[in-house]
Amino acid sequence: MKLPRTVKALGFVSLLTDVSSEMIYPLLPAFLTGVLRAGPAFLGVVEGLAETVASLLKLLAGRLSDQLPRRKPLVVAGYSLSSVVRPLVALAAAPWHVLALRVADRVGKGVRGAPRDAIVADVTPASELGRAYGFHRAMDHAGAMAGPLIAAALLGWGLGLRLVFAWAAVPAVLSLLVLLFGVREATRTSVGAGPAPENARPAPLGRGFRLYLTVLAVFTLGNSSDAFLLLRAQDAGVPLTAIPLLWAFHHSVKAGFSTWAGGLSDRLGRRATILAGWSVYALAYAGFAMASRPLEIFLLFAFYGFFHALTEGPERALVAALAPAEARGRAFGWFHAVTGAMLLPASLLTGVLWQALGSSVALGVGALLAALSAVGLLTLVQEPPRLGSEATA
Repeated sequence: MKLPRTVKALGFVSLLTDVSSEMIYPLLPAFLTGVLRAGPAFLGVVEGLAETVASLLKLLAGRLSDQLPRRKPLVVAGYSLSSVVRPLVALAAAPWHVLALRVADRVGKGVRGAPRDAIVADVTPASELGRAYGFHRAMDHAGAMAGPLIAAALLGWGLGLRLVFAWAAVPAVLSLLVLLFGVREATRTSVGAGPAPENARPAPLGRGFRLYLTVLAVFTLGNSSDAFLLLRAQDAGVPLTAIPLLWAFHHSVKAGFSTWAGGLSDRLGRRATILAGWSVYALAYAGFAMASRPLEIFLLFAFYGFFHALTEGPERALVAALAPAEARGRAFGWFHAVTGAMLLPASLLTGVLWQALGSSVALGVGALLAALSAVGLLTLVQEPPRLGSEATA
């Protein structure tokens, strides 16, 4: 079965957006700690606070999208904000400038994330949700693979970090054009077609969904920013010029396997696929804690890519399965809000442990929390039966 046109168009939007974002992201730790003289703890503050501030908007945007006749305007607003502010990192003269710009960038992500994921669920048959979200994540990672390669080429041509950051504006503009002219969302007339009546109560999300969010929160506490893994790569001897290539290699694994892993969850179940992914995560973080050579780092980044492929699509598909159709925007808002809000304590925890006790202890704690979360998912969360090929729209 072919994926809906809207899903494909949103996939290309994510591809171009991530080309822009990943021309900057893998170089940001070196820019902050080298050019602007910030420490690892401040890196944790930047990444954690940016996601935490955005998490509240993810919840509000998701709930608002359930009440509006169309979700697309929120998606456009979110992508537009990120596209405008992201390349301004090129002008940053102090660490707090980067902090402010990263927060604004993530605010844009917060506005667009839940409505976009709800659109995918609105237009995709239930039996294909894993593949649809897997495809979207694959396109996202394909852009994340291309971005560092472009950055590496620009660095190789002699451009400085600031000029590379400025060039990130080009794919950002292209992503907005695809979104504006390629996504055709139909106006909803039955679910969320307008503001709720004054005394109406929102549809309950249910105990199963709340338990799922709790388990995700514990896992995310150990899942700090990947910027720390890039910093670990430099500690293990990977040169700065190879960091974009390492990041692209990592994303090539995610792009190559995300659609397949999403389809696997359609056949074997969302929970089983997520459990496999979290197990890969625990093993990968334990490996990062012990790695000492560049070759080991490259192999671990490839292995770590399987974690993303096995979880990102299935986690979203399980959200759609556990939530009622009329509350999908709110459900995805909670999903993004909880996982986003936990990134601040996660990144602070990793940064403080890294500075006080070393990278091995910090990454080992992440592996332990992943293992505990896998036990919680297995024992506390029950996956609802899938409804064959019935459409979710």
